[in-house]
Amino acid sequence: MQKKYLKLLGLHVLIGGLIYLSRALGNLYFYGIIFYFLSRVISAKQQLKSFEIVRACAYIVGAEVILRMTNSGPFYEASKYLVILFSVLGLFYSGFNKKATPYLLYLLLLIPGIYVSLYLLDLGTNIRKAIAFNLSGPITLGIAALFCFGLKITKKQLETIINYMLFPLVSTLIYVIMYNPDVAAVSTSTGSNFAASGGFGPNQMATVLGLGFFVMTVRFFYFSKTKLLRYLDLAFVLLFAFRAIVTFSRGGVFTAIIMIVAFIFLLYRTMDKTNKNKMLLSVVVFLIIGVATWGISASQTNGLIEKRYANQNAMGQEKSDISTGRGGLFLEEFEEFIASPFLGVGVGRVKDLRFQKTGIHAASHNEMSRIIAEHGLLGVLGFSILLVVPLFLRLRDRSNVLFFSFYLFWLLTINHSAMRIVAPAFIYALSLLHIIDEKPGLHRQQIK
Repeated sequence: MQKKYLKLLGLHVLIGGLIYLSRALGNLYFYGIIFYFLSRVISAKQQLKSFEIVRACAYIVGAEVILRMTNSGPFYEASKYLVILFSVLGLFYSGFNKKATPYLLYLLLLIPGIYVSLYLLDLGTNIRKAIAFNLSGPITLGIAALFCFGLKITKKQLETIINYMLFPLVSTLIYVIMYNPDVAAVSTSTGSNFAASGGFGPNQMATVLGLGFFVMTVRFFYFSKTKLLRYLDLAFVLLFAFRAIVTFSRGGVFTAIIMIVAFIFLLYRTMDKTNKNKMLLSVVVFLIIGVATWGISASQTNGLIEKRYANQNAMGQEKSDISTGRGGLFLEEFEEFIASPFLGVGVGRVKDLRFQKTGIHAASHNEMSRIIAEHGLLGVLGFSILLVVPLFLRLRDRSNVLFFSFYLFWLLTINHSAMRIVAPAFIYALSLLHIIDEKPGLHRQQIK
């Protein structure tokens, strides 16, 4: 298992480097992903098909940003549609749990907003594109949740799923390092840093690098059993955390830290006294790495990162709005909900209305305010389903030690980055998995 992991890790270091040297290889990588995982699913035994599909989706989540930044695949949102495709395939093979029915209701609640948009969207707007762009994330979440709800996997399979999410994140990390090996040279202000983000959006990059930071932390504390792997994990923890921090986009970093705290707290509670003492030692080592990472980040950004996290500009003056204007956009969307409380203003119309009123194209990047503004009370009900169903599941099923980390990733990410990437949608679905110790039994009653 260790040799296979190291080989795949090395392969993805190589993939990241090759795609940096030739962006055209990104398309080969994209179609290679589809071919490889579809063939795995089709050839797998019936009881393993669902596991193979979850693994495929996890890999797509990890690969999405490097595919986007190299313009790979047929269109920008392709990763979301691939996750939908694989999740539907999973539902075809294994059906879905009857207790997942609230997610069917959630999907149905999204439909009326489409009809509102068809009547009210500005004629100059590409209506199909506006609706598809704004609903691709929520629909991906609903279908993935239907598929993953109560799905039984073993701890070993969970490790494999985590690893397959990690591998393409390593490729992304290598690409970013090769794109900009000298952070100090491009750190000139406290604004989000595109150069340190591989020339891509710092918000999305910080989100996935923060995810890599978290996943490597999970490996260090939970999955890695040899000294070699643990040392390697710590090295990657430092690299992922450092590169996430120097994007100067704080949301992904804060989210990763909160996920890690939730994971360590939950894991610690499940341990006996002997293992608790060992874990405390690991926590001390981990904190030392964390302090070192922050020190390196401060040094490499000429002290600007400290000002960024203190909400100051490059001159050391405190900024008036820590949310960089998003708080005002959130309030505007809430006002739209008050003005159209029943069916909302329609899918994709929030930005359209803001442009009509202010002449400015801007997004709040907040999925919570968007869904209630565009879907009204139906959106409130839909979001409430997403919020409470996993918590009720947790009351009777405490098998998933990563539950709160996955759930918090979704909740925090949609409040600073909406559902621009597929990660929050599918990782939310991962919180619904049921972890078992014995051999997997993925059979369950089908809904015909």
